[in-house]
Amino acid sequence: MPLILFGAFNIAFGQELYVFTEPASNMPTKSIGLRLTNEGMNNPEFMIRTIPEVMVGFNKNLMMHAQGFLSDMDGKYRLEGGSLYAKYRFLSIDETHSHFRAAAFGRISTSKRPTFTRDINLEGDNSGTQGGLIFTQLLHKLALSATLGYAHAFKDAGKQIAGMPSPGNMFSYSLSSGYLVLPLVYKNYKEPNFNLYFEMLGKTDPSSGESYLDLAPAVQVILNSTTRIDLGYRFQATGNMANRYTKNMYLLRAEFNFFNVLK
Repeated sequence: MPLILFGAFNIAFGQELYVFTEPASNMPTKSIGLRLTNEGMNNPEFMIRTIPEVMVGFNKNLMMHAQGFLSDMDGKYRLEGGSLYAKYRFLSIDETHSHFRAAAFGRISTSKRPTFTRDINLEGDNSGTQGGLIFTQLLHKLALSATLGYAHAFKDAGKQIAGMPSPGNMFSYSLSSGYLVLPLVYKNYKEPNFNLYFEMLGKTDPSSGESYLDLAPAVQVILNSTTRIDLGYRFQATGNMANRYTKNMYLLRAEFNFFNVLK
């Protein structure tokens, strides 16, 4: 498929490119994406995390991500670990101006960070595995998506801070919405694409019953159907989980996509 069609596909469904979660849809076949994400949070001091990432679309159903994690959260800026993420789309229902997708995902991560909370974050803070399901519905300019996941943290007594809660297992769930604001009418795939997002991100520790729910508004610009810029902020709406990760966190991301580059 030529580049122009890949570009038209990406921009047409840009409202599915959520900032804090993944949709059930995949990136185009034989494509490669490069991401650089910066996260910042006060917990209680201001700290940053940088996440370089490579994404590969093998075919219309299977894609993978490889991530690295670097931060200054433990005193000095250092490499913390990495992660592999895979997503397989197993259901597609297409209609005029709408479609439904369902996918299964899995992740395995490693991190050198000390553990001091029941919260599990496999994008930098914990070593462990995760699996789950994603369901995404596109309705013209509005895209809705729900994610259900279950994570398990690997035990490492050498990283556990004495007297602090330790991670075990975690249920995660999210509800995401994205709305295409511009362009009002597509004329060509080079037109800038402006999207608004609102996401609800929750977790529950089944052993203690502790939980939290974050709200996460975000904006996104897509340029030339190949370059994506995200800006979002997540904050806790309710919860009782102590010393949790990613609380009151901003996210800034740049992504560059190269289509039809794999043989």
